[in-house]
Amino acid sequence: MNALEWPRALFVSQRPAPPLSTTSRFARRWVRYGVAAVTAAALGALGGWTMFHVYGLDAVPAAVLAVVQAAPLLLAVSRPLQAWWIMTAADLAASVALRHAPHLEGNSWPWPPAVIVGQLVLLVVVARRERRAALVTVWVVLTASGLVMAAVSPHDRDGSDLLLAVLGGGVLLVGRVLQERQEALRRLGEQRLIAQAERARHTLLEERARIARELHDVVAHHMSVITVQADSAPYRITGTPPAAREEFAAIAAAARQSLSEMRMLLGVLRNEDADRERAPQPGLDAVPHLVETTGRAGVPVTLSVDDALQGLKGLLPPVVELSAYRVVQEALANVVRHATGAPTHVDLTLSPNRAGLTVRVANAAPERSPDTLETTGTGHGLVGMRERVRLLGGVLETGPTDDGGFQVTARLPLPTSLREETLSP
Repeated sequence: MNALEWPRALFVSQRPAPPLSTTSRFARRWVRYGVAAVTAAALGALGGWTMFHVYGLDAVPAAVLAVVQAAPLLLAVSRPLQAWWIMTAADLAASVALRHAPHLEGNSWPWPPAVIVGQLVLLVVVARRERRAALVTVWVVLTASGLVMAAVSPHDRDGSDLLLAVLGGGVLLVGRVLQERQEALRRLGEQRLIAQAERARHTLLEERARIARELHDVVAHHMSVITVQADSAPYRITGTPPAAREEFAAIAAAARQSLSEMRMLLGVLRNEDADRERAPQPGLDAVPHLVETTGRAGVPVTLSVDDALQGLKGLLPPVVELSAYRVVQEALANVVRHATGAPTHVDLTLSPNRAGLTVRVANAAPERSPDTLETTGTGHGLVGMRERVRLLGGVLETGPTDDGGFQVTARLPLPTSLREETLSP
């Protein structure tokens, strides 16, 4: 806060979000003003009765002073700092009037009980809504006002000025601490949301890079086959014309160039931990071994494979087989982490007309209590599965089952060429 902002901070409310901000605007407004009105009426009645009956002040001055002292509580709903200045001025006027009251001896002065209560109520609002500079100024002015009034007539002083200074300082201090704590919690919540979004984005980018590396291995195999076939075609096919030889040579050169560019791109995508991914990528043939391995980890797993898939061995696109394997792998890993011992079933089926491959992994309710299971998962496995299926144009569905378990279902589309083979005689 610069030097020019300090005077404004002493008289203009900061006006942060008011209490009850989660309710509707109409209800919030009337609740705040209703509470302020009831409090102002109670303090006004207490102050007027005290000045009239206890201090012996005339009825009209007592009533006017009581209203002026209590009315600022209504303004405090929207502008607490301005309301405090008005109330303090009214309290000083009342203190001057009571100094000449008939029954001042034996009663509190310079601050009557109603003034102390009203000031503390208003200071609670000021402490929760205003800047630190304004709070310090409020306490200094309040303390100095009491000391000045007490110095004017020290023989009438009963220590109420010191009492209000101590209690008011405590209210302002506690209120400021609570305000800063609330602000810190709000900022912490915002940082947590940002961190969660960044973690989700980082996980998504990592999974995409991993998929790109795996697809490179799949595509590189087919490109290598094209290169070998193009190079050997002139020697395998007799009577190849020169133009055809040149065409085969151009195909082989283009394939080799594509492989070289893919390897350069892969060098950017790979990291230090990706060396193990250079191994041949698994397919549906590796699913039984994966199920067997999971069973040895303590999860009873059964596998069901559609008979129609046996007839398509070697015909399914490698990227589809790889994605299906990864979905099963991640789903079983989640079962091991979160539902150890739960009976699990893996089902691989081919949809009618070979339109797509459906991968379903479902586990029953875990045998162990949820307190003994791992609950610190980040959900990144589901992010990876969903991204992998989405890149193939498929659909991933996840969610709990009726028996308390969990189910993962991925539907991966297949090329139209496989459907045409089914429809052909």
